[in-house]
Amino acid sequence: MKAFKLFSLFVAGVLSVATVKAQTADEIVNKHIDAVGGTANWKKVTSMVQTGTMALNGMSIDVVNTVVHQKGSRQDITIMGMNNYVIITPTAGWMYMPVQQKTEVEPMTEEQVKGGQDGLELQGNLVDYKAKGNSVELLGKEDVDGTECFKLKLTKKDTSVMTYFIDPKTYYIVKTTTAKKTDGQESEVSITFSNYQKLPEGIVIPMALVVPIGPGMNADFSIAKVEINKPIDESVFKPAN
Repeated sequence: MKAFKLFSLFVAGVLSVATVKAQTADEIVNKHIDAVGGTANWKKVTSMVQTGTMALNGMSIDVVNTVVHQKGSRQDITIMGMNNYVIITPTAGWMYMPVQQKTEVEPMTEEQVKGGQDGLELQGNLVDYKAKGNSVELLGKEDVDGTECFKLKLTKKDTSVMTYFIDPKTYYIVKTTTAKKTDGQESEVSITFSNYQKLPEGIVIPMALVVPIGPGMNADFSIAKVEINKPIDESVFKPAN
């Protein structure tokens, strides 16, 4: 009887491994895209405005994130009554941070601008990833806070790499990691996602994120409102005090 039970467990284990191997990278990508609204709905997204709060060291910081697909992104951050902003376009970027006693607009370095380009990709790197010159590889599974997630490695056209951790039950992304280079030093930046909600436009997005804001520092970002395809005056992507 014990031998039979052991054999049954062995067979179950083999079948489990076979099931994992049967999943290809493309199948996982397709199931993920279907889970978050489908390619057709995401391709209709040309702009997005997210309004929410960031919790950091006991403070509640107001944040408005405005993005026009592949044209510009702007984060307006209000801290202790002071208005700050970060702007990134395909070719340049600026920061205005009076909260850090910086009262003049400062241009970003080429390295910082390059590192912020993912924020301009509203439709996601996995939608039509081949047409964008990206490639995807399935690296198996890895535990993320108790969930055995599919681990996908995406290599972009510019050779930068991003790793996606996808929940096999929901096919939502629960975490991403990106290799970043700052002042010549390489590091790995992770963002976690939760509280996915479906919008009237048919797309599904996370309303809660844990985002890095500095070396060894993370903040909880809670989104209260999302506006899709709201007309955006692109002058907001030009610096002004």
